[in-house]
Amino acid sequence: INNYVDGTHGGARVKASPSGLDFRDSNRKVDYVLVYHYRRRLARHVPGAASVEPTCGSASAALVSNGSTGKGRAEPQQQDDGQHALPEWPGLPGLEVVELSPLDALEEERRLQREEYERNLLEAGLEIEKDPENKSQGLSFVRIHAPWQVLSREAEFLKIKMPTKKMYEITEEKGILKMLNEIWCKLTEPLQPQVPQQENTKMKNLSYPFSREKIYLYNIKDKDTFFDNATRSRIVREILKRTSTKARNSMGIGTLIANNVYDAAFPLHDGEYEGQSDDMNERKLLYQEWARYGVFYKFQPIDLIRKYFGEKIGLYFAWLGLYTEFLIPSSVVGIIVFLYGCITIESDIPSKEMCDQRNAFTMCPLCDKFCDYWNLSSACATARASHLFDNPATVFFSIFMALWATMFLEQWKRLQMRLSYFWDLTGLEEEEVIMFGFGFFQEHPRPEYETKLLQKKLKNKNNMTENSSEVRCSLLFSFNEKEKLTWSDRMPGYAANFGLILFMIMLTFSAVFGVIVYRITTAAALSFSTDETTRSNVRVTVTATAVILNLVVVLILDEIYGAVAKWLTEIEIPKTEKTFEERLILKAFLLKFVNSYASIFYVAFFKGRFVGRPGHYVYMFEGYRMEECPPGGCLMELCIQLSIIMLGKQLIQNNLFEIGIPKLKKLLRKLKDERTELEEMDTNQSKDPQQWDLDYVLEPFTGLTPEYMEMIIQFGFVTLFVASFPLAPVFALLNNVIEVRLDAKKFVTELRRPDTVREKDIGIWYNILSGIGKLSVIINAFVIAVTSDFIPRLMYQYAYSQNGTMHGFINHTLSYFNVSQLKAGTQPENSLFAQEVSFCRFKDYREPPWSPHQYEFSKQYWAVLSARLAFVILFQNLVMFLSVLVDWMIPDIPKGISEQIKKEKTLLVDFFLKEEHEKLKLIETFIARDKRKRRSGTKSKRTRAASFSQCHRSPKGSFTSFSSQHTVV
Repeated sequence: INNYVDGTHGGARVKASPSGLDFRDSNRKVDYVLVYHYRRRLARHVPGAASVEPTCGSASAALVSNGSTGKGRAEPQQQDDGQHALPEWPGLPGLEVVELSPLDALEEERRLQREEYERNLLEAGLEIEKDPENKSQGLSFVRIHAPWQVLSREAEFLKIKMPTKKMYEITEEKGILKMLNEIWCKLTEPLQPQVPQQENTKMKNLSYPFSREKIYLYNIKDKDTFFDNATRSRIVREILKRTSTKARNSMGIGTLIANNVYDAAFPLHDGEYEGQSDDMNERKLLYQEWARYGVFYKFQPIDLIRKYFGEKIGLYFAWLGLYTEFLIPSSVVGIIVFLYGCITIESDIPSKEMCDQRNAFTMCPLCDKFCDYWNLSSACATARASHLFDNPATVFFSIFMALWATMFLEQWKRLQMRLSYFWDLTGLEEEEVIMFGFGFFQEHPRPEYETKLLQKKLKNKNNMTENSSEVRCSLLFSFNEKEKLTWSDRMPGYAANFGLILFMIMLTFSAVFGVIVYRITTAAALSFSTDETTRSNVRVTVTATAVILNLVVVLILDEIYGAVAKWLTEIEIPKTEKTFEERLILKAFLLKFVNSYASIFYVAFFKGRFVGRPGHYVYMFEGYRMEECPPGGCLMELCIQLSIIMLGKQLIQNNLFEIGIPKLKKLLRKLKDERTELEEMDTNQSKDPQQWDLDYVLEPFTGLTPEYMEMIIQFGFVTLFVASFPLAPVFALLNNVIEVRLDAKKFVTELRRPDTVREKDIGIWYNILSGIGKLSVIINAFVIAVTSDFIPRLMYQYAYSQNGTMHGFINHTLSYFNVSQLKAGTQPENSLFAQEVSFCRFKDYREPPWSPHQYEFSKQYWAVLSARLAFVILFQNLVMFLSVLVDWMIPDIPKGISEQIKKEKTLLVDFFLKEEHEKLKLIETFIARDKRKRRSGTKSKRTRAASFSQCHRSPKGSFTSFSSQHTVV
């Protein structure tokens, strides 16, 4: 260990590396950093005892005690001057007994764990450099460097693919595809980021898992740069994860961080991302060409992102970029559909009939007692606005978006395969299976799993002590076998998961019900108002305030559900991080999906369905009627609900929270560290902060789950209810243009550098996307059939209209009610209606009062209902068939990539055979040379019989002779 304590006494300043990325000698690169808080212990002694100097680290050896009495504890001895001094421990001269407080004892235990862990890291071959602990308390950084021997050993152990000397030409597309590709490249040249590209993009290095025995295969120009920074940090991280300590049976750095032995462990960024220096690094390049809002129009440098952050993060940004690109055509089509509604609004006959004041449609009161009769023409604005989204073009747009979702997923599979080929991930699963099968690879368990398993082992040990010796021996034998947590150990966690998830879903439904109660009571309260303007704008006021209230509830519950999902996953005690992440994703998605869409589902499919009819209304509470849809239908309200929640979540949750919360956490962490530093200034420390100081202040990386989750929820808004809001892709596109740069800036400037993780796909997120795509077909079919007036209009035009037009449609959809049959106490008081009302109208298909079956559902109702169900079946099967057809027509693996993978395997075999053949020829050359030397030596020695008789000759052409005389070769 190169310790900064050496030679730093007095006022000498610690010499740091100029770049802040190397050891003090400026030759060895810092591959990883461990951080911990230390606190120098202060000894407690009996009153009147001489003061004991504070001890720190290993500067002075001390025997630690927690203050309890026991055998062998020494008593204080009386000195000549009458003062009490702590005694020396018997048999260990110069070793003092230091009595520690409980807090100091805990700190001492952590220090011993750190020393043991760092010793084990040194035994693993790593090199360490530490800061001096020359303050009473503060931060200390442990910098780790992996030399070539360790890197090569671990690269072989982890089967890391590295480029060989062999290069081969990538087969290009020919014909018209090549010409179109060249035209596209020229057109998009200004949009390409200015990052270093491979000199010859038509050539690719043949890659092969690293092997020290075949080191001659690889293109090693410099051992210090052969493994890039991301690979070096990944190798060190694997060593840190599997290095254990005997204290508390801690397995790996994850357990030590969970036990607060270390505060953090992270690789360093490549330097500053902005500044006056001309030194260009990958971080600064990413900031200039990717992580600034000024370059929003440029493509992402995906290869550089993957090189710097690893394959897992590279795949996320590749997926986000493709999703954003696919939103462009859907936005264009959505705008066209919206413009079609704007253009045809003047020629829409039902809207004209509703707005024509000459059509005296006297409607029944909207509430009991305080509401008056009203004219349908007063809802003209709502009817005209509904046509913008409720027109025949929305049916086409729903089919288009279903096919769009299928094409997007198919294109992503192709892009994913292309990236896997160029990033050498094509054989990743096979390698992991082989390594796992031979016991070379196993994902490290989580600290919480290890702790639970340790508790189980200790419990078994305690049970064994209570049994007889024979039983104890058998239990000890079984205890030494590999133990794991069983379903019975996890049963309390599973039960808690089931109960709490059910409770959270019911909480969401309760919140929606609360908003419904608010709407009903507010509408009733405003109806009592004496102000004419207030009464005329009841619907607008209630809808606007209820949507905003619902948005606030959704945002609050979203944050709560994220924390609850994490806690529920932790009490399940998953063994590995991958299992933990998958279970967390499923829980968080389920809760957030229900929270985001519950109110939208209510407006789309339940509002206005259980109202009843005049004279027989359904009441929620005494005197409060259930909500009704406006005369133009609930589709317009569904559009408002969807747009406000979608835009609110994007603006507040996805952008303001993402910007504000990390900055606030960074500020709080910085203030906390500065307050600790001000208590005791360190004169030995360099004034200029090093890279590890700057990176520690940044926010730790917690995973990609929040990033994926917000995009998946947005994907649901774009696809699930797109029939009611064709402009959803437009707002999603505008958000994502900002989101890409916002996430990029966060990764480059606000977060510590994440550990690189090799992944060949986006995992469970693809299955969720596929499920949403299939669900969107069913939901849009029901929105068109049930929520909109598309089916009733078709039925009227082709089954009931006298002349095949839409004239008379409004009158056809309104039923009659005899006002004399209103219940007592529900008639309008002090009606100001201009004429005496005998019959009022309400929207429903029911028999008139003069019919023998008055107010029962009419034949038209059952005909329309049958048509709606038939449309759902037809629409669903048609779209599903087209989706399967698109899936079948577009292969998952591009033909060119499939051929290149086969070609690469063939070239790899040929390359090995050629290298082995050349090695064999070299051996034969040396054998032939050896034979010639022996022959010439025999001829020259024939005249010397004594020397000849002493010469020992091995069999002719034997490999033993070659190997014994050419060991250096």
